[in-house]
Amino acid sequence: MVRGTPDESWASSPAIRRAMQGNRSRNTTPEMALRRALHAKGLRYRVCAYPLPDLRRKIDIVFRPARVAVEVHGCFWHGCPQHHRRPSANSQYWREKLARNMNRDRQTRQQLEQAGWLLITVWEHENVEHAVDRIADAVQARRA
Repeated sequence: MVRGTPDESWASSPAIRRAMQGNRSRNTTPEMALRRALHAKGLRYRVCAYPLPDLRRKIDIVFRPARVAVEVHGCFWHGCPQHHRRPSANSQYWREKLARNMNRDRQTRQQLEQAGWLLITVWEHENVEHAVDRIADAVQARRA
């Protein structure tokens, strides 16, 4: 059997499998709202870019000259301290998967900070205007 077929799926049901396959890794609704608001404020950036040549991870929004990177995190996928709820179905798989995601997030932050970058995390539940103000302030301060 080929991994990923319904017979050998990680999903607890065909409906869950379809829903999870529909999740996008970029151009999500929260990311697009943030990008539109940043652009309306006059800020220009790179989308889904590699900020460092040796970092094998793309960052959602990158302000290269200011060395500011912005990640838009979903509450479920990145373990939001306020809203994350562990799934009851297939709990071992999800515990391991989410732990890998959070570990990767920590490693990314550490690598960027060691290279002199500022990583700003925006959670999907955050007010977009507040997030834009935080990002704009950081970009302006680091450009000065």
